[in-house]
Amino acid sequence: MDGLSGYPLGIFVLRQSLTNGKKATRFCKCGHLDDAALACSRAPKCAQEYQAKISGPLFDRIDLHVDVPAVPATDLSLPAPREGSAEVAARVLAARAVQTKRYEGYGAACNAEADGTLLEEVAGPDKDGRDLLNQAADKLKLTARGYHRVMRVARTLADLDNAFRVGRLHVAEALSYRRIAPGRP
Repeated sequence: MDGLSGYPLGIFVLRQSLTNGKKATRFCKCGHLDDAALACSRAPKCAQEYQAKISGPLFDRIDLHVDVPAVPATDLSLPAPREGSAEVAARVLAARAVQTKRYEGYGAACNAEADGTLLEEVAGPDKDGRDLLNQAADKLKLTARGYHRVMRVARTLADLDNAFRVGRLHVAEALSYRRIAPGRP
């Protein structure tokens, strides 16, 4: 826990980046790395230098890295998405209720608070998921913290799918949200 907000540090960092807006979420100093028309002439070196300011241990504490590109004006007139905010909120509340019930009597309230044997018991993936997680841990050089964070996110994804067991697809999606810290393979 970070002692400031009652949330684990990774959630606090994410909440901080969301409240700071674009400045905290940019890939580079100018903020236009993913836009060829506006990107600076120093790309990609500019982005590497800018991202290198964030230490590997800090990157490791952020559970979800989601790139959100600018929405082109032509897309603003498209039909509404299949699943709206109310439906997403209902799925999230249902997943949280499952987690609250799962952790009754264990001193944890959600997947983010599960540790050690409890985490392995509730978030341990099936054989295919375990194989993928172990391969990724070797290839991506995941730290123990990163490995366990992937397990927690995969368990949450399984909860959102109403799945009893964490599977390979949940692990793969959780891994897709990891960002490799600058300077790491």
